[in-house]
Amino acid sequence: MQPVIEVNQVTKEFRLGQLTNLTQSLRNGVNRALGRPVNERAPFKALNDVSFTVEPGEVLGIIGHNGAGKSTLLKLLARISVPSKGRVTVRGRVAPLIEVGAGMVADMTGRENVFLNAAILGMKRDEIKRKFDEIVAFAELEEFIDTPVKRYSSGMQVRLGFAIATAVESEILIVDEVLAVGDLAFQQKCIDRMEKLIRGDGRTVLLVGHNIRQIERICSRVMLLDHGRVTHTGTPKDVCGIFFREAQERNLERHTSLVGQITPQRDAGIIEVQSIELLDDSGTELRTVGLHEPLTLRIKFSCSQPLRRPEVIIGFHTSDFVHVLAVSSAMSQTNPDLAVGTHEVTCRLVDIPLRPFSYGLRLTFLDQYQNTYWYADNILPTVVTAGRYDITKMPTSGLVDVPATWKFS
Repeated sequence: MQPVIEVNQVTKEFRLGQLTNLTQSLRNGVNRALGRPVNERAPFKALNDVSFTVEPGEVLGIIGHNGAGKSTLLKLLARISVPSKGRVTVRGRVAPLIEVGAGMVADMTGRENVFLNAAILGMKRDEIKRKFDEIVAFAELEEFIDTPVKRYSSGMQVRLGFAIATAVESEILIVDEVLAVGDLAFQQKCIDRMEKLIRGDGRTVLLVGHNIRQIERICSRVMLLDHGRVTHTGTPKDVCGIFFREAQERNLERHTSLVGQITPQRDAGIIEVQSIELLDDSGTELRTVGLHEPLTLRIKFSCSQPLRRPEVIIGFHTSDFVHVLAVSSAMSQTNPDLAVGTHEVTCRLVDIPLRPFSYGLRLTFLDQYQNTYWYADNILPTVVTAGRYDITKMPTSGLVDVPATWKFS
């Protein structure tokens, strides 16, 4: 059986910074006519000699940092763009979910946009009529379907666009970051529909996203792009693991030192945090901590006005901001009043239960009424290692390790 998608030595180039004024254009034209050199920037290669195939029914995840070339590749496969070099072969009808909702005509009603966008995606009028009620119901827009789209919120437009695109009976579905649209309930509807299309209808799917856990769960194979090149391809577990480790290394490089003021995401202008240190029980500064080992955090900060019993919260999150642990000084009932000046607070975590991984540190200062004085996340990378445990015996899923006893009878 032939692959449904073949990408053979594809390169996509863009010329950056080529806009010039009339004088510069005339000067360049004269220089070319006289055989003189013209200063031109080298083309930017969004994709560089990329080759791969996708088999029928396969679910391929494409991951990589921002600017790696993921969306450019999807646009080539959706025939929105063409390669500068190489060949792209797609066998079958394609339903692209790229920039969903961007093709809506503002002055037309939702009903009119359903017929227009579905026709653009290749659906016949009879097919659109047959699926119209299903599309509107999935988008949850029954009350607004005859309202001009310009009165829709951006979320309503995306919901309608997703409902239309997934109603197309295509062999190939190309999805770019659309499973994160709408509220949590609608996101779950999107995921459920995607899984039905994949497992129930056997669609071939290419899925780009930054939610690595979602890609690892849905996809049968994952490809990692870096600066326009395919660096790894293989099982979701292996390739997503490589991506996470590379992200951890970059995170560590960005946080080689933590000296001076730390910039918060929310700040009432009362507290300034000077430093945060990770220490072992002997007071030695740490870069890593072992699973189920103690960890002490020492925070130096100053306040510009007296504070009545402020609460301090320390937490850890994954690189995709899943909050996995938090402790509060309010739980220990040791929240003293603070005078104007510099202070130091230490928090000893008796047992780090987090599985080996790199986590970001977050810190919050609250008043008695849960109003935020100061908040920052991703402050300092905290790498948890296997420590005294055998990492090969640990489960490959899950973030928290809970001690357990086993008995077989």
